[in-house]
Amino acid sequence: MLTTPARILRPRRLTCGLLVSGFLTCLSLPATAQESAAVAPAGFAECKARLEEQAIEAGVSRNTANEVMAGAEYLGRVIELDRRQPEFTTTFADYLNRRVNDDRVSKGRELLAEHEQLLARVTRETGVPAPYLVAFWGLETNFGSYFGKMPVPSSLTTLACDPRRSSFFTTQLIAALRIIDEGAIPADQMEGSWAGAMGHVQFMPTVFLKHAVDADGDGRRDLWHSLPDAMMSAGKFLQSMDWNGDYRWGREVLLPDNFDYSLADGRQLPLARWRDMGITDAFGKPLAREPIEASLVVPAGHEGPAFLAYHNFRVIMGWNRSEFYAIAVGHLADRIAGAGKLQNPPPVDAPTLSRENIINLQQALKQKGYQPGEADGILGPATRSAIRQFQASAGLIADGYPGETVLAKLGIQAAQ
Repeated sequence: MLTTPARILRPRRLTCGLLVSGFLTCLSLPATAQESAAVAPAGFAECKARLEEQAIEAGVSRNTANEVMAGAEYLGRVIELDRRQPEFTTTFADYLNRRVNDDRVSKGRELLAEHEQLLARVTRETGVPAPYLVAFWGLETNFGSYFGKMPVPSSLTTLACDPRRSSFFTTQLIAALRIIDEGAIPADQMEGSWAGAMGHVQFMPTVFLKHAVDADGDGRRDLWHSLPDAMMSAGKFLQSMDWNGDYRWGREVLLPDNFDYSLADGRQLPLARWRDMGITDAFGKPLAREPIEASLVVPAGHEGPAFLAYHNFRVIMGWNRSEFYAIAVGHLADRIAGAGKLQNPPPVDAPTLSRENIINLQQALKQKGYQPGEADGILGPATRSAIRQFQASAGLIADGYPGETVLAKLGIQAAQ
């Protein structure tokens, strides 16, 4: 028997408490169209007309395109939210602690028991264990308590007419119109997040079209009002990305003294290799010699927790490309299944970095001869690699994390 399995944690039967108030959600705060509307920029009406014609050319019925686009409004609040996504402006400690807390774990365990038969059916058909389904549900909409209040056609039209990601959101808008066309939901009831994510599991319209299913047999793919449709659709989406039901997402680990943090660069190595380097599980026990590969993730640098991430971690990132998000889903699923808190929680005093801070960091690294990639304000693999190289040259622990020492040496002041 393996002492520290990489395989999934099975949920324990637990007596769970009631939902308490105060949950934090992954969505923006409620905002009606009236609260969010702003003076449309020049050319918005012409953009709407072009989008309407594109939708008709893509197969949307003329009646649907005409009616929905006639009611689409410019929402300035959507542009504001697009410019400050939380994955880019919060510390790992703040991100994780807001999303994986005792209240959410307790409610997740309660719902795991309440919907046992439905979740078991989804697991049988898709291979995705129930705790993960509940974890996605919890992070996306706080277990269905808040889907977002933005009118999706208006949000997507606003974003499609904004130059930053026009092509992407044009595709999403046309997909949303097709969803309305098929009768899944009336246009005036299609509400969601500022970016157009919808329903219990916050599917984007293109994901809805490809992966949403009618699990309750009522003839509609309804991710707003049907939990069977939502949970089965989530399972099918994860299955389509090759979810491996035999293994968990990853695990917290302990690294030996003087560990070479340059290995935390996304490389995939057999679990036995990591074990031979002296890495143990979070309790100091040897890792199992499972025939799987893993990558090392240190989201808060050498002073925070370390994780070995397996294949399913990358599947979760196919849902949301934030490493913070993927760790939160995995950790919440573990907690819902009965596991405890992290043995090495992330430091709560880490500097907060805004997009502007990261752009300045990238520019400073480039001036010193490193290659952080485009100065886009996103702390991606190229930027982390450049930070590691800079840290190594400065005699620092090369963990690729922009801590206070790195920022100070580059002359950058973190956001307050």
